[in-house]
Amino acid sequence: MRKTELRIRLFGDPVLRKKAKPVKKITDYHRDVLSAMSRLMYTDSGIGLAAPQVGVNETMIVVDIGSGLYKLINPKVVKKEGSQVTEEGCLSVPGICIKVRRARKVLVTALDESGEPVSIEAADLFACVLQHEIDHLKGKLIVDYASFFEKVRIKRKLKALRERYSHEKLSQSETKSCKLQL
Repeated sequence: MRKTELRIRLFGDPVLRKKAKPVKKITDYHRDVLSAMSRLMYTDSGIGLAAPQVGVNETMIVVDIGSGLYKLINPKVVKKEGSQVTEEGCLSVPGICIKVRRARKVLVTALDESGEPVSIEAADLFACVLQHEIDHLKGKLIVDYASFFEKVRIKRKLKALRERYSHEKLSQSETKSCKLQL
């Protein structure tokens, strides 16, 4: 199989709002997509990426907060605990940072790329990233967490992104506005 070429989809692309479909049978295609997603995440200095962000409507994510790469298929949050608020950015909504309240600890179940079940207990940043990426699988974006005032503040940027989501690659300065690029 050829090397899978993917690109990050920007706010306004309808694929970002679709609910992703569960992977029924893991194939070489899925492993290739996960590898391509990982390369793209690292290239764009992200710490997480979901398949819908690259135009693949299946429930797969990759995450690396600096302690190793996780490639997860059909991930689900099965337990939440506590609360934290973190300012988040998103590779699909570049240049915008939103304060998001999420669980401080989560238990996530998934399959690895070999089809083996995995269970991950995550806290703090790792929990935040897993929840962010799993939101993408449901068609949910960080802008959905924005307060009324934040929505007013970012309205022009969102309109500009929507108008050019499929036409051009953004410059580095446009993509790096938050500490957390998920």
